[in-house]
Amino acid sequence: MKMMDLLKPFPPSSTPLTPITFLERAATAYSDCPSIVYNTTTTSTWEETHRRCIQAASSIASLGIKRGDVVSVLSPNVPAMYELHFSVPMAGGVLNTINTRLDPRTLSVLLRHSESRLVFVDHLLRPLLLQALSLFPPGTPCPLIVLIKDEDKEGTHLGISNPMNGAASLNHFDVVGEYKELVDGGDPRFEWVHPKSEWDPLALNYTSGTTNSPKGVVLSHRGYFMLAVDTLLNWFVPKQPVYLWTLPMFHANGWSLTWGMAAVGATNVCLRKFDAPTIYRAIQEHRVTHMCGAPVVLNMLANMPNAKPLENPTHILTAGAPPPASVLFRTESLGFVVSHGYGLTETGGLVVYSTWRSKWNSLPAKERARLKARQGVRSLGMTEVDVLDARTGRPVRRDGSTLGEVVLRGGSVMLGYLKDPEGTSKSMTRTGWFRTGDVGVMHPDGYLEIKDRLKDIIISGGENISSVEVEAVLYTHPAVNEAAVVARPHEFWGETPCAFLSLKKDYKAAVNGGSGVTEKEVIEYCRERMAHYMVPKTVVFQEELPKTSTGKIQKFLLREMAKAMGPIKATTLDNNNNNRKIRA
Repeated sequence: MKMMDLLKPFPPSSTPLTPITFLERAATAYSDCPSIVYNTTTTSTWEETHRRCIQAASSIASLGIKRGDVVSVLSPNVPAMYELHFSVPMAGGVLNTINTRLDPRTLSVLLRHSESRLVFVDHLLRPLLLQALSLFPPGTPCPLIVLIKDEDKEGTHLGISNPMNGAASLNHFDVVGEYKELVDGGDPRFEWVHPKSEWDPLALNYTSGTTNSPKGVVLSHRGYFMLAVDTLLNWFVPKQPVYLWTLPMFHANGWSLTWGMAAVGATNVCLRKFDAPTIYRAIQEHRVTHMCGAPVVLNMLANMPNAKPLENPTHILTAGAPPPASVLFRTESLGFVVSHGYGLTETGGLVVYSTWRSKWNSLPAKERARLKARQGVRSLGMTEVDVLDARTGRPVRRDGSTLGEVVLRGGSVMLGYLKDPEGTSKSMTRTGWFRTGDVGVMHPDGYLEIKDRLKDIIISGGENISSVEVEAVLYTHPAVNEAAVVARPHEFWGETPCAFLSLKKDYKAAVNGGSGVTEKEVIEYCRERMAHYMVPKTVVFQEELPKTSTGKIQKFLLREMAKAMGPIKATTLDNNNNNRKIRA
């Protein structure tokens, strides 16, 4: 045996990694610097935030929360939501942040599935929680409830017609107090619960609902520590940025940046709700340097009427769906510096980045936008990323056109799906890959580009049609605000593209032969810009496309609509398409 083999890990060299320690450091390194800004009236320093989190953790533990118990939070991006990202794990709990737009039945299912012991709920979301708890089967234990209140009294903007409705029902459940009371009554000398292992679970996140079958994703302290540092490095975040919370914190814990912003002593500007004017005002008022959001946020910013270019650049990181190059181009023309990445709930955040090369700066604007729309290369913390052929399991050709499934391996990949060993084993291959379920290509320069979800690929006469590619063309139409393409049954071809569109405010869809944008016009526009077999055979106009709270278009709902239309008759085929050869 070599002498080196005798050297093993000792406690000083094997302390479990956890992003919770970022807060302790921030309380020292940035003690009197602003940590949270909210409603122009609430400003905290990092020293104050650290103390509040310790006191809240003390109170959470006093309620009987033990190591490994699930603690849920149902809240928009208010200060309490940020603080609970530290307080809950400091008490030993597993943090479960919940989508605020869920219906009561789905919320009820998730609370029971997670066996949540305690729920922090924003006062405007109280009716939603009470409806969900009322659906618990008789004899099922209900979680304790803590109300989060703040100075925002606007009431109805979270989809609740009467925020006081159902208040009397609180008597039927165990409400243990208000968040402020727990913070004020906690012990500032509380010794927080460190993880025994860095593999201990830190967070339980349910998938966003775009697949119509949410799963509970369990992520570790180690994974989120690595991911937070990784995100800061790959996005080139400096010390003490001003970060605007336009990304819901319940969405993969804000892509790990709830913890990451503590690491760099950021000022967190919290927003209960927002629209394009609110974002522009916040950027100007607080001198925002960084923000995140789904492509729908970029679209919102790019299409705001009379929007003026920013006085100073604001960096925006986007992911969740491939942003159309046209949207990237318009957003950057307003002064936003857009970075694009790729990740999943199962990785806790972004693990692939569209890393920019300086030589691309001299390219025409449209070409730059096209390159930036690619997902890019693996992050520093991800070991490998590849695209594999579904039949052979071998890497596909790096030609930018051969489709395969995107696979990953690295430190931030989930521990697994809660109570779903079969789903976990299906997603983790014997060869050591996590299967994403996304379809992509690898370009000759090694950059990954996502083409679709496996379920969203349209197979028409043996041809694989990427709905994302069709959508990219539709987004270049001057009237189109939102576009989503799904499969509609076809008697001859099997499936053909069906486009759902919402139009910009200055445009309207033609009705009964009147003026406006027509289905025929959109189809002809596409025929001039893509292979004819990819052209949508059906175009449906809607006021707004159905989306999750994070801005992802809910394609499973659109697929149901397209299927309900019935199959297109074979007699409606264009003459050109009749000559198309069907691949075996």
